Amino acid sequence: MNKSGLAWVLCVALALAPMLDAAAQGAAPAAKGAAASPATASALDVLKGSWVRPDGGYVIAIRSVGRNGQLDATYYNPKALPFAKAQAMQVDGALRAVFELQAGGYAGSVYELTYDAANDRLKGVFRQAVVKQVFEVTFLRRRA
Repeated sequence: MNKSGLAWVLCVALALAPMLDAAAQGAAPAAKGAAASPATASALDVLKGSWVRPDGGYVIAIRSVGRNGQLDATYYNPKALPFAKAQAMQVDGALRAVFELQAGGYAGSVYELTYDAANDRLKGVFRQAVVKQVFEVTFLRRRA
């Protein structure tokens, strides 16, 4: 497995760890209060739209949400770059999304974001694999 694949597996594993821990202890994940589950597409529809990172104008455009939280999304910096993987899930009652880039000098870089419903924004970190740095980031919904 290459480094990028390993990084993706690690990100998803970290997001799902609470659920796996609960299952290993014989408890239902919901009973532990740390459930990670792929929410239905309709529960994740709030993510659809364009999200702009104010500190650089970077954009994540989410066109649709598939079954099990798979996102049809593109990254713009400023040209369109495809995400190698884009996934949303519910973890501890929070809506989270993970986006992995492989193109345009971002090989293995990952956004790990949580939806802030009160402020209609995505907050989290950007793990820039090429320069080996982690940045705290916020994306604001672009209004039409």
